[in-house]
Amino acid sequence: MARAAMNPSPVHALADAAPTPFWLDDPDRPDARPALVGDETCDLLVVGGGYSGLWTALIAKERDPERDVVLIEGAEIGWAASGRNGGFCAASLTHGLGNGMARWPGELIKLEELGIQNLDAIGEAVARYDIDCAFERTGEIDIATEPHQIAELKEAAEDAAGLGLDRHTFLDEDELRAQVDSPTFRAGLWDRDGVAMLNPARLAWGLKKACLGLGVRIYERTRATALASEGTGMAVRTPYGRVFARHVALGTNAFPSLVRRVRPYIVPVYDHALMTEPLTDEQLAAIGWKNRQGLADSNNHFHYFRITADNRILWGGYDIVYRYRGGVRAEYDHHPATYEKLARHFFRCFPQLEGLRFSHTWGGAIDTCSRFSAFFGTAHAGRVAYAAGYTGLGVGATRFGAEVMLDLLSGERTERTELEMVRSKPLPFPPEPLRWAGIGITQWSMTRADNHGGRRNLWLKAMDKVGLGFDS
Repeated sequence: MARAAMNPSPVHALADAAPTPFWLDDPDRPDARPALVGDETCDLLVVGGGYSGLWTALIAKERDPERDVVLIEGAEIGWAASGRNGGFCAASLTHGLGNGMARWPGELIKLEELGIQNLDAIGEAVARYDIDCAFERTGEIDIATEPHQIAELKEAAEDAAGLGLDRHTFLDEDELRAQVDSPTFRAGLWDRDGVAMLNPARLAWGLKKACLGLGVRIYERTRATALASEGTGMAVRTPYGRVFARHVALGTNAFPSLVRRVRPYIVPVYDHALMTEPLTDEQLAAIGWKNRQGLADSNNHFHYFRITADNRILWGGYDIVYRYRGGVRAEYDHHPATYEKLARHFFRCFPQLEGLRFSHTWGGAIDTCSRFSAFFGTAHAGRVAYAAGYTGLGVGATRFGAEVMLDLLSGERTERTELEMVRSKPLPFPPEPLRWAGIGITQWSMTRADNHGGRRNLWLKAMDKVGLGFDS
């Protein structure tokens, strides 16, 4: 018994964890706006109160202060993925250089330029609207924990240099462990300027306040139930009324699109995370992490982790849980088996933090598409625009997606709408039960690759060949 007390199972660290997203468990969480009751008219209706919708409403008013903009949200602003994510705000629009090179090699330099401009614009908006979201442009380190990943990171560093990107630095084991100390770390690739850390819920709430300040009319607890043409505009039905608008922008992401033909392109998958209690000065000293970068390992089933403003560690990822038929339901948010697995992995990474407790556990749906980065389009003769499929990289890329949707609705050709990335679509997912079987085989194959030096089996090679490269 004494030995068990000295070396408790990692699952014991979960005993007091609150089953709620840490970021939303905030005394400064704003009250919800009233629901829409009756009918409304406007120039632009934005559906969805996460980052995608908030940035669209805000930028629409910045472009034209006279434009009449309404935003409706089915629950509360920022309650879903925008308030539950890890707070990694990346410049990449393509889910990393590797994915971008594989899909759009001819325009990757332009996509990287636009991505940095987009991240700069997010930082400028945070400052301009005085958004208190702990925005820190610390960068991110991709970490090798297995020998084969060291060569992969070196190759990625060479690819970045070949594109003229000078913000990437390869770190050997000693250099990496001088930044953050873990016995599992072997090497790293530090993107010094391409990622910011932030408090995701506070970013959403700050954008809400900024939108209201510019005159956007926001209705929360107002679910859009149907979309139809109405004369020269559109009508969106809600539980207590309708909104008539010249244009509609859809930022519903993981939730079923009001444009039904978009639905086969999206699969909602569930990601989960743990948050620790604040670290003591001694615990901080034991792991270093003085430069506060975001971190992610290089496995197919990878962990992402970062340190917060009050010195907690968020530890998430690894399992990606798909539910048959792809529903988005509250009962899917929690997965105790994943929490236990994450706790074991955390203490394997940071054994010097034994005895640390977790304060929060949570999960939620991510809008995944087969190319791992957003896709865009219009419907109803160009009066409706959509952006979706961010695949866990939406904290930054949704602002770019908002710009694209507004460009598409304007009918003007811009450097964004001319991009092959914007003009093309990912491959749709097959119907059930093929979807369920395919995702299951792919998950098994990814685990096998992680356990066999990164070697991809015939299934993964076939997926790569047809553009369903499950390598992220």
